[in-house]
Amino acid sequence: MREGAMENQPTILVTGVNGQVGYELLRSLQGLGRVIGLDRAALDLSDPDQIRRVAREVRPSVIVNPAAYTAVDKAESDLDGAMRLNAHAPGILAEEAKRLGAPLIHYSTDYVFDGMKDAPYVETDATNPQNVYGRTKLEGEQAIAASGCDYLILRTSWVYGRRGKNFLLTMLRLGAERSELRVVADQTGAPTWSNTIAMATAHIMAQGLTAQRLGDSGWWCERSGVYNLTSRDATSWHGFTEAILDMSMGDQAPKVLPISASEYPVPAKRPANSRLAGDKLADTFGLRLPTWDEALRLCLTQ
Repeated sequence: MREGAMENQPTILVTGVNGQVGYELLRSLQGLGRVIGLDRAALDLSDPDQIRRVAREVRPSVIVNPAAYTAVDKAESDLDGAMRLNAHAPGILAEEAKRLGAPLIHYSTDYVFDGMKDAPYVETDATNPQNVYGRTKLEGEQAIAASGCDYLILRTSWVYGRRGKNFLLTMLRLGAERSELRVVADQTGAPTWSNTIAMATAHIMAQGLTAQRLGDSGWWCERSGVYNLTSRDATSWHGFTEAILDMSMGDQAPKVLPISASEYPVPAKRPANSRLAGDKLADTFGLRLPTWDEALRLCLTQ
């Protein structure tokens, strides 16, 4: 690309590029602009002054923030750490986005809900997080909304991929080591591949940047808000595990026994129902995401 053409490209700042979603975003956003991906060494989101300094040096056209404190159980004993990354940092990024006139794309979680609803959650349902991770993520959402910037908060669930630490990789490892697994069967949600999240983000951003180039300066503002972004359909952790092992090991897969959440105690309480309705995302951006098992098969054969 010619140097002059590069100068006219929007600058897209992506945080947490060593994480599951950040790693995929670096690839999915290529071609939409000049992508600047920063890991924790280059941008420590626990340092407010560094966040402000980097934002003002880079002067991005769009900020994308997949970085988060995602160790759900550890967060129960590390409130300060979870608050810095999940609540305070998004608020500061939003303030800088407002100052720059840049939209902020941020990712949140099904854990902002208590899981008591007997149907998929919609974006306007009352929040009631039951663990520190969920509470700090909700505070991050609230800080972004209060900043006055243009923003998209994309709530997702049960994120997995082929790198990092996640349920998929844990089950693949345990499946190769054991003849029998016991997995929780009374919690329901939509396993969502990190690549699905990144590709959907790229489609949304492409729409927004195209609208801006065509003179629609209000595109981001008109669409600002919270959206559910997960794979379609739902399963339990037990069902997810069976699918993982069946697709990857076939007849060699170990037996997977269903257990209740009470039989597998962990520090952080999880919602029994993590299903998120995706109608608003589809209606606003025309995005129809794959079912969780379709995405899983693609991930395993990638």
